[in-house]
Amino acid sequence: MTTVADLPDAHLVQSWRALPARQQPPWPDRAALDAAVATLEASLPLVVPRECDRLRSRLAEVARGEAFLVQGGDCAESLDAVNATSISLTSGLLQQLATVLGYALSRPTVTVARMAGQYAKPRSKPTEVRDGVELPVYRGDMVNGHAFDAAVRTPDPHRLVRAYHASAATLNLVRAYGNSESAGYAHALEGVLAFAGSGPAARYRTLARGIAGAGGFTGSGGWHTPGELFMSHEALLLDYEAALTRVDPVTGHPYATSGHLLWIGERTRHPDEAHVDYCARIANPLAVKVGPSVSGDELLRLVDRLSPDNEPGRLTLVSRMGAGRVREALPALVERVVKEGRAVAWVCDPMHGNTVTAPTGHKTRRFTDVLDELMGFFEVLGCAGAHPGGVHLELTGDDVTECVGGGIGLEDLDSRYLSLCDPRLSREQSLELAFRLAERLTTGGAS
Repeated sequence: MTTVADLPDAHLVQSWRALPARQQPPWPDRAALDAAVATLEASLPLVVPRECDRLRSRLAEVARGEAFLVQGGDCAESLDAVNATSISLTSGLLQQLATVLGYALSRPTVTVARMAGQYAKPRSKPTEVRDGVELPVYRGDMVNGHAFDAAVRTPDPHRLVRAYHASAATLNLVRAYGNSESAGYAHALEGVLAFAGSGPAARYRTLARGIAGAGGFTGSGGWHTPGELFMSHEALLLDYEAALTRVDPVTGHPYATSGHLLWIGERTRHPDEAHVDYCARIANPLAVKVGPSVSGDELLRLVDRLSPDNEPGRLTLVSRMGAGRVREALPALVERVVKEGRAVAWVCDPMHGNTVTAPTGHKTRRFTDVLDELMGFFEVLGCAGAHPGGVHLELTGDDVTECVGGGIGLEDLDSRYLSLCDPRLSREQSLELAFRLAERLTTGGAS
């Protein structure tokens, strides 16, 4: 694979550099940034075009209502927390969620992780003040460190290269996991049955037994393909993404080889600015976060900019409205997109619109709010004659105490609050969310 510089029209792929680019770190050492970019440009791709094309074909099924997307993982990955146990636990959790939801929907499920690249975060303010001291805000481990220290908070371009190597190691572990027995249906089913075996989750025992008795979860024609786990992250740091853009020698199309699917966030989805311009020129499947502030005209402009050929699988719209807004803000957007005949997949992110601050000062999310937004999403899509295409969750297979509520009645956030940024659902909360949704889909109840 060749670099973008080898393209006859390389200037087009680099055209984002002449446009406003929000949320880019104020790198203090330009020479260090240039050196990091040069290292990345000379590095091997993390993913290859045929994998991206396979995901695009899977997402085309989601857009047509023939499959369901299960996407999830860390809010922000940590360079110091790349370990086989955490990666396998989260990968396994996604397989378990796919098992539950595939049964409930009687459709194939597509699993995508927020992993192997989710090292940068957009922030609402450039600095943070504590006890009268003002420092740069933490922007994710790809940019700076979390500790409130001047040296640690200074953006360091070398972290771009560290993030690349951490992503490569994560991908190696994920691929090894995908070829092991742990990625099989039997292992996923074992986890589902264990969850529903006792305690508050015992209410799901009958549904779990139905899943066990149904079979047919394996293979490309079944509900879920074991071990097939794609990688995704927010396309935020454009120097990093551009440095890892490669040209497919077969088609001549440029691909972001940092991950299979890239998404554009709520803060960077401006149609005439750099993030949209860059993403419009790569061949990967794309997603855009859609909040309550977007207008129908702006959304259609984004869709047409990012998916000019209106090809199913190219673009996923990720609704992130908040439980209190989803039923009022989402219908007009869905109806407009349906009316105009745009071939997109609709997915629900019930996390980012529901963040609150607990009395302890921790950022948290209430399980009831997350569930309510997800239920509202299904209601809205159903009424608009569109397909509810999937869920996009911040979760972890690790034992954490970051979101409150759920059947386990979690309230003690201090116990194991490990996230460096936003709160994640624990394994138990994630599975309960899947079972609650499955109950609604199989019985029509939304309790």
